[in-house]
Amino acid sequence: QVQLVESGGGLVQAGGSLRLSCAASGRTFSGYGMGWFRQAPGKEREFVGACTWSVGIIYYADSVKGRFAISRDNAKNTVFLRMNSLKPEDTAVYYCAARRSGLSRFDYEYDYWGQGTQVTVSS
Repeated sequence: QVQLVESGGGLVQAGGSLRLSCAASGRTFSGYGMGWFRQAPGKEREFVGACTWSVGIIYYADSVKGRFAISRDNAKNTVFLRMNSLKPEDTAVYYCAARRSGLSRFDYEYDYWGQGTQVTVSS
């Protein structure tokens, strides 16, 4: 079993930056994938980006490519989502998720989820 805890959300002005953290506890494996998703009110949960621990492969949704960046601290079992040039459209609850067999852009393929952290971008 894996437990995930997100942190770092908050209120920021448009054009500003935030860094989200996802701390994982419990036994993990090198093949795990870590994903970031977000969900705004009235909208479906949306893929943001994902990485894999073993080889460092990272990919992003087109909507955030060039603005968001995923990094990781393997020793601390923590992944980060640095968000730059934030827009009001980025306002959502952001979730991290873990997948036992690698990364995916599909939420239903992930095995473990955090509780989410609110990001609000004001205009």
